[in-house]
Amino acid sequence: MLITADFSIIPSAYAKDAPEDARVDSVPCVSFPFYIDQLNPRAKYLHWEFSDPDSIPVCGFEWIHWTVANLPVDAIMFDPSDAHALSIPADFSRSLPSMVPEALQGRNSSASPFLGRSADPALIERYNGPQPPDKDHQYALQVWGTSEPVEGLEQGFWLNELLHGLERGKSVCDAGGVMLVGKA
Repeated sequence: MLITADFSIIPSAYAKDAPEDARVDSVPCVSFPFYIDQLNPRAKYLHWEFSDPDSIPVCGFEWIHWTVANLPVDAIMFDPSDAHALSIPADFSRSLPSMVPEALQGRNSSASPFLGRSADPALIERYNGPQPPDKDHQYALQVWGTSEPVEGLEQGFWLNELLHGLERGKSVCDAGGVMLVGKA
């Protein structure tokens, strides 16, 4: 599996300098587009994690920005002869619940009780754009393809539940990732 985007630096529209109408509680909420190519044909479901390992020295843990599970490949399949047949469009996080209701989005780090933020699902169960406070950060987008959905997950799952489910289910048939830069 090959994960790519049309950029290596996350555009400001999806990050720290997003306009006010693209924020929830001051947090950027419009997810960026990316492509999934060379997917193993056995993969019928997609799952991903977008996180910031460079946040560890800043806040003490890897910041989880977005998690998705059990997205049917058929729900996003366009023209198989297209070089980018699997395309995750911009703002997919906000449109996913109505476009593909069976797919799930997990909690991000804004859901931490230590932060005291709103419990609004639009903030804690959707994409949170990069806002590195100290310097440019490298962000990891990891995608897994499975032959079966990950069982036992519900809307608002935690990342560890997804990772345990991927291991427990043993149906992972593909994986890939890309590192992207978020500007301070």
